[in-house]
Amino acid sequence: MDFVVPILLFIVFAALVIGLGIYAHITERKRRDALAATASRLGLSFAPDRDYELAGRFQWIDALDHGSNRYAQNAVAGTWRNHQVLLFDYHYQVTTSNGKTTQTTHYHHPVFSLALPQPCPEVRIVPENLGSKIAQALGWEDIDFESAEFSRAFVVRSKDRKFAYDICHPRMMEFLLAHRDLQIEIEGDALATWSTGRLQPDAIEAGLDLIAAIRDLMPNYLFSETQNHA
Repeated sequence: MDFVVPILLFIVFAALVIGLGIYAHITERKRRDALAATASRLGLSFAPDRDYELAGRFQWIDALDHGSNRYAQNAVAGTWRNHQVLLFDYHYQVTTSNGKTTQTTHYHHPVFSLALPQPCPEVRIVPENLGSKIAQALGWEDIDFESAEFSRAFVVRSKDRKFAYDICHPRMMEFLLAHRDLQIEIEGDALATWSTGRLQPDAIEAGLDLIAAIRDLMPNYLFSETQNHA
């Protein structure tokens, strides 16, 4: 009879794992259906399948250039406030080993992107944190601005300092200080924001308004035919 208890415990554990898997599948299916419904309501297209090529196109975002098995999923695309937009779930995984066991951790980021009229220098604007402070102490360059509050709140990096100053004008800094969790990157002909977690249906419209507002705060002269970026 001694073997009965371990068997029962194994059965209970297996049933729990299976139950959690089924629950996760149902929850994910509901989220995907809600994303599709939201995209349709907003006049945007929706593509739920994994897209490895799309993920590759966005590896220029520093925070996404990690791990393996990178793919985009649940892509929403179309026109929003006269801008071409594309948003999606981004996934990558990191596998670590201590020599005895191996563990794989999955990371998910909702990404919102907007097409720019012409290629631009790379600019990265992210909230200041302990890691960035340590990096700066080790020589990692951070562009400072006249607003001490903004310089304390955000890390700004770009090889084109003039372009970074043109982007972070007083109205832009005021806007960003009102949205201190924003993470922004510009490279080529794209502007992108990202965060942690999965794309949520009720966050799509606000996220689109946010990235469109960032774009509208970028000076028009940056996209003039005569503008020459170093």
